[in-house]
Amino acid sequence: QVQLVESGGGLVQAGGSLRLSCAASGRTFRRSFMGWFRQAPRKGREFVAAISWSGEITFYADSVKARFTISRDSALNTVYLQMNSLKPEDTAVYYCAAENEGVLTTTATWGYWGRGTQVTVSS
Repeated sequence: QVQLVESGGGLVQAGGSLRLSCAASGRTFRRSFMGWFRQAPRKGREFVAAISWSGEITFYADSVKARFTISRDSALNTVYLQMNSLKPEDTAVYYCAAENEGVLTTTATWGYWGRGTQVTVSS
């Protein structure tokens, strides 16, 4: 059974940092993109970042460029999201995704999802 388990969320003040982790089990995603999405209250799930299986190709939403960094350790089947200079508008549940088949920025093309981890940024 494939599982994606996120961790590292929490409450932080504006300007602070958090590092999210997503550990995959039950399957190796060495040749798949992995990504992060987020969903704020009363909003749809939006793309945050994605990384290729080699780690050499990354994509970011404009809203997080230069503040967030996605990375992965393929040997550990784990992807990370380092979030710096956090803003209140970054408050959301953050979801890990794996096994992409198509456009990276849409939820419909990802095959596996974690349950999410809450990130709350206070002003």
